[in-house]
Amino acid sequence: MDVAEQIADSGHPRAAAVLSALKDGNLYVHQSDGRIVIQQDRQGPVVDATSGKPIAEAGSLEKIRVNILMRRQMGPAIARLRLASPDPEERLAAAKAMYGELAPDDVAMIRARLEKEDNDRVRDALRVAASLALLDSGEEAQQLEAVEVLGESLQNEARNALRQAAGEEDNPAAVQEAAATALETVESRVAFYDRLEQVFFGLSLGSVLLLAAIGLAITFGVMGVINMAHGEFLMLGAYTTFVVQQLMPNHIGLSLFVALPAAFLVAGAFGVALERGVIRFLYGRPLETLLATFGVSLFLQQLVRTVFSPLNRSVTTPEWMSGSIVINPVLSLTMNRLVIIAFALLVFIGLLLIMNRTTLGLKVRAVAQNRSMARAVGVRGEWVDAMTFGLGAGIAGLGGVALSQITNVGPNLGQAYIVDSFLVVVFGGVGNLFGTLTAALSLGVLNKFLEPTTGAVLAKVLVLVFIILFIQKRPQGLFPQRGRAASEG
Repeated sequence: MDVAEQIADSGHPRAAAVLSALKDGNLYVHQSDGRIVIQQDRQGPVVDATSGKPIAEAGSLEKIRVNILMRRQMGPAIARLRLASPDPEERLAAAKAMYGELAPDDVAMIRARLEKEDNDRVRDALRVAASLALLDSGEEAQQLEAVEVLGESLQNEARNALRQAAGEEDNPAAVQEAAATALETVESRVAFYDRLEQVFFGLSLGSVLLLAAIGLAITFGVMGVINMAHGEFLMLGAYTTFVVQQLMPNHIGLSLFVALPAAFLVAGAFGVALERGVIRFLYGRPLETLLATFGVSLFLQQLVRTVFSPLNRSVTTPEWMSGSIVINPVLSLTMNRLVIIAFALLVFIGLLLIMNRTTLGLKVRAVAQNRSMARAVGVRGEWVDAMTFGLGAGIAGLGGVALSQITNVGPNLGQAYIVDSFLVVVFGGVGNLFGTLTAALSLGVLNKFLEPTTGAVLAKVLVLVFIILFIQKRPQGLFPQRGRAASEG
């Protein structure tokens, strides 16, 4: 039995570390006392090979040299040790480390491990590792068996091996044909999952657009006000999240839940102030309203530049929103975007309940359908306008909290979404919440499908052209809101 197998079979907890150091040329003999030590680089720390404890005085070291044959024999031994780890991620890394490193004679060890493995991802990696070794065996039967297994895997290494086998002239014709067929099948599956990933990213973009546009849909639908400062309410919500995190540096996960009501209140307060201080004097004068709100947006941008500086601020993503859910080797769903999609839907449902189950919602709908009649039955139109503006601005603040988790917070954050928000509102139907939901998600997905072929800028231009053409045919949008014409007639 060779040295590598003896170390591997010793059962020592440091066996894998010693073999890895030996294979990488990092194992030495301490000449003063003959101890075996590990040093990752010539200037790095020296640790005892058997205990892992650092050695204060390195002294003179002599490298333990191994030949190419011994290095090759160490691979399966190291893999066998790491594959016995109780941690699935460690076993998965060990299996992937064997890609292209095994010989056909090592496949028996992999198959023995397969009988004990209960993790699907590790089993798939082990099958790929064994098949990669068999594909180089030169025996047609084993190569065909390997091609069949690799054709079921979505891993890059499997596709690369199939591509190479299909183009290798030394391979039997049956192997080349089988590899080409398997590669075509795998590529079609990869393309399918790529489209699913685009849909996911499109839905996450659409969720952000929904949070940005849904408040605008209310204010625009009820009051007909073109509020160019709406994007700055998003920015205020994002900066509120940043401030809350600065006040709670040791509770990042909890700070996000504190930031949600805080952002709603801060943005909502600015919205009420804007309506009471500026917009109520400009009803029925759309051009002046547009210019005034544009001026307010510039003022708010300069305000945050003065308070927080012009530099972008980074908001830390809580640990529970980090990472991703791995569906397969070519598709993973990031947690922060999943949470944003769920959060946007919750906000939408909450707003529906407010609009349909509360007194405020009843009054908002009454004013939207017929302002004069609503006033005639005692509804205070001014109060409804202020509360509607505050509600819309507060929801935009919630959108800012979500945005802070996927991008940096800066003074120009809201400007990137104001035009898209108006497009969503017009496309969906002014004042219609379901129309806003449909428009936001569909435009988000459409944008993400166009970007890979046209680029981000041209994709936005094409979406704009599409909406212009659509509005020419259907001026009231996908779901027209009833009642506005009644109050004007």
